[in-house]
Amino acid sequence: MSEPHIITLGCRLNTLESEVMRANAQAAGLKDAVIVNTCAVTAEAERQARQTIRRLRRERPGARIIVTGCAAQLNPKKFADMPEVDRVVGNAEKLEPDGLVGEDGIHVSDIMEIKETAGHLLEGYEERTRAFVQVQQGCDHRCTFCIIPFARGRNRSVSIDRVTEQVQKLVSNGYKEVVLTGVDVCSYGADLSDGSTLGVLVRRLLEEVPELLRLRLTSLDPAAMDDKLFELLADEPRFMPHLHLSLQAADDMVLKRMKRRHSRADVLAVCERARRARPDVVIGADLIAGFPTETDAMFENTLSAVTEMGLTYLHVFPYSFRPGTPASNMPMVDGDVRKQRAARIRAAGAEALETFLKSRVGETADVLVEKDRMGHCQYLAPVRLSFDAPVGSIQTVLISGVEDGHLIGEL
Repeated sequence: MSEPHIITLGCRLNTLESEVMRANAQAAGLKDAVIVNTCAVTAEAERQARQTIRRLRRERPGARIIVTGCAAQLNPKKFADMPEVDRVVGNAEKLEPDGLVGEDGIHVSDIMEIKETAGHLLEGYEERTRAFVQVQQGCDHRCTFCIIPFARGRNRSVSIDRVTEQVQKLVSNGYKEVVLTGVDVCSYGADLSDGSTLGVLVRRLLEEVPELLRLRLTSLDPAAMDDKLFELLADEPRFMPHLHLSLQAADDMVLKRMKRRHSRADVLAVCERARRARPDVVIGADLIAGFPTETDAMFENTLSAVTEMGLTYLHVFPYSFRPGTPASNMPMVDGDVRKQRAARIRAAGAEALETFLKSRVGETADVLVEKDRMGHCQYLAPVRLSFDAPVGSIQTVLISGVEDGHLIGEL
């Protein structure tokens, strides 16, 4: 009888939740099972999930296949009807201590009725250097391209005390860096009655866990960044100088049709404010190319923002049709055009990244060593060391060059 095998598809939050499921499954004595933690961000992600399930059945004919995650939450019957699938579990149920065990069939509740988010305590991850901590779940916004609120439910926050307990445990187990994650982290605290915000949470964590050497945040909504985050950039060196914005577009009409809550000018102001607080801050962004109704001129506004806003790390996606979203009813941009536009933004991003990496030559960097002489510096740039160093240590190095998208660090 073998331990359960978990396949994780999609986002960092799924990665964290897979670790919770791994611990729960082992505690419950679940054997000979494959758990597929699905993603639903696009129709393609759902197709890949079904393809993965069929492949797993061929590879492990005797295993019990349990399907969970966002795609399973949205379309439980679709997965339950697959002959390869034994059990379908919802996003709430998958995190319960005994949620993965029990009889076959569909076990999915109404995610919109879930009011709380448990702060799941983990001893850590397989990599012993960086850990992700869930501080928030769900989303109350309704961007026209996004189905995720219906898979994750409403915004709900983990208490600061519970997050602090989690981080203290991870640090005591040797972790040097923690990344706070969630579906919509900038909404942290909006459902609490104690005045908590994401900035308040970060400040408290750094004060109450002085042994934590590095703290990062996942994607930030530029319309909801509170003042304390900019204060932290200015005065807290353990808050890493790297921000990633959930930008999606930089044309005002496209942003309006996406039902985003920021304008192009708002994001420019955020970038300028961040750089006033910390001149060396590096800013990345998520961008969608070819959103429905996007004209050439609208696209050029987004493309030019890479330079105008000084964006470095880009996550670029051609718009992907997602049934059930308002955007799916809008006039579509040709698929080849979407791909071409995405390629042009990626090329601009690659050029910006190369320029940034070259600008670090001759400077020092603090590198968290992860494996095989490799790690990431405070700006999230990958660094290849010219010397051996203990995994999990932080090494201050001189950047001597750039090679294959990596910085080269020497003593």
